[in-house]
Amino acid sequence: MAKRHLGTPRRDTTDVVGKELLLYRCASGRDAELVVAMDLPFILFIPFGRGQEEINRRIPPASLQLPSRTAETYYELVVTVQQGPSIQNRYAFPIPLQRYDTLSTFGMYNRPEHKVATTDNIVTLGISLPRWSYGPMDPITVYIKLAPNLDWLAKARKVTVQKITLAIEEEITYNHEGDEPTKKVNRLQKYTQNVGMKLPEAGYVTNMGIIFPHKDLRDANGIIRRGQPAFPNYEVTSFTTTSTLYKIEFYLTIKAQLTSARDITLRQPIVICPLDHQACKEEMDAIEQAAKDASTVDPNNPMLPARNIVLASDPHAMATLGICTVGGQKKPLIE
Repeated sequence: MAKRHLGTPRRDTTDVVGKELLLYRCASGRDAELVVAMDLPFILFIPFGRGQEEINRRIPPASLQLPSRTAETYYELVVTVQQGPSIQNRYAFPIPLQRYDTLSTFGMYNRPEHKVATTDNIVTLGISLPRWSYGPMDPITVYIKLAPNLDWLAKARKVTVQKITLAIEEEITYNHEGDEPTKKVNRLQKYTQNVGMKLPEAGYVTNMGIIFPHKDLRDANGIIRRGQPAFPNYEVTSFTTTSTLYKIEFYLTIKAQLTSARDITLRQPIVICPLDHQACKEEMDAIEQAAKDASTVDPNNPMLPARNIVLASDPHAMATLGICTVGGQKKPLIE
């Protein structure tokens, strides 16, 4: 069961992840069974298709709680027990869910990304990123080139490069699937390089770097704080994700401040992963093994262990609970 919450004005949605499973039903013709204990093995398959309009077929987003609970997604394993014709008890157990599709070690994120921008055709700003997925404390290096327009060289010679600013921005879109989406942009990190020189005819080239910020999980005594049961302990306050009520994206913003030409701003989308690059490397073997294990499971016949149901009429029912009857009194069973 996936639950999502959006801060003021409050909005909540609850979706069933996958399919509900009926694990036990009493014998035909009976309203109830007197059961002492039961062990009911099951496998709950998480959807792995995009599903488009079918919400229950989408890959569920990762568990996440933003600061001040402005938005959150959490999951519960819900067990419903029908006792008699009218009594129905519902038990919910928090289940933290993590996704591993944004790891910086995946090949699709290790292809260089290039982008070019201009505002008045006098100067062109070009950037190149060696990869575009990052995690906490990962260094982000950008190759930057400011080039004059050779067709307007007389104007370009007058241009002075004052400074170049590199920033990481978090963009949260609330209610992005609704009629009135709202956006909030947070600047997480900024670095400014002062240049103060005329733009050469061959252009101005530089490399700039910035570290993606991390959240310290330890307290003043160096002890890792206990997290909430429904949310994993992430070293970032947020990461790239899309839910029904909100969407979180990240951008690398490069701004060149010029004289005798208009400033140029370029926004390059990047992917933020909850794990740093080293942790991503360490997860790869486990992911490969998990994929092999999953490939052997038949969704139509998952080959589960036999279930075990102990009825009150079973002569050894009390022993299942570690109790025996001595002289008409219940005592702990010592084997």
